[in-house]
Amino acid sequence: MSMYVTSKDGTRIRYDRAGEGPAVILVDGALCHRSFGPMSGIAALLAEHLTVFNYDRRGRGESGDTVPYAVEREIEDIEALIGAAGGSATLAGLSSGAVLALDAAGRLPGVERVIAYEAPLTTQEGDRTPPEHLARLQELVTAGRRGDAVAYFMTDMAGVPAEAVAGMRAAPVWPALEAVAHTLPYDTAVLGNGRFDAERGAPIKVPALVMSGELGVPPIVAAARHIAETLPDGRHAELAGQSHEVAPEAIAPAIVEFVTS
Repeated sequence: MSMYVTSKDGTRIRYDRAGEGPAVILVDGALCHRSFGPMSGIAALLAEHLTVFNYDRRGRGESGDTVPYAVEREIEDIEALIGAAGGSATLAGLSSGAVLALDAAGRLPGVERVIAYEAPLTTQEGDRTPPEHLARLQELVTAGRRGDAVAYFMTDMAGVPAEAVAGMRAAPVWPALEAVAHTLPYDTAVLGNGRFDAERGAPIKVPALVMSGELGVPPIVAAARHIAETLPDGRHAELAGQSHEVAPEAIAPAIVEFVTS
């Protein structure tokens, strides 16, 4: 069932609701939305056990995009979805969506649990996402250079080899990536300085499952373990055979087990 919820600033957020049981809200990472990326497959598997809310983050798919953007508005979007779920829910995020889910879990009273898969954070000193990344992405988006913004994000920020990105630009999937390129600065803002320290983790009191893939990038895997150890009620799990691009059939059982245990 597809419907809308209205966020605090008046932005309409589109979501699908399916299944029965405890509520879980899926929070997408960069360039993905309700019908593009892994969440539709994850939602279908979860709906056999849970009530699943799969939504378009603001600026994507069929959701609105009220300006100016602020991370606080995205957290208010999640708050509105929790209201639609009856006042309480688990948050489950992938990649930058995992960071948003963690931060929302520390601010919203209706979050019962939080699940974070491969949040692109670091335990090291210095910024993982220096300010020039946000400035450059915004410059490219403002100039209408959506494809270049996607390419910059993939190569300079995500570490994808330039030759691989060049091949992707000729692939059928590229227009779908360009369509949401204007939200890349949003995800960059969500990451903040890209670090997870005691100060960032302190507000998160709910049970947290922090996951990484067996084949994940070592700094992100190390950060996942660190996040789990930092949180007062956190635990880490590694998904066998998985990379940053997690398979729905690999992550769905872990989510179900954590939510229903």
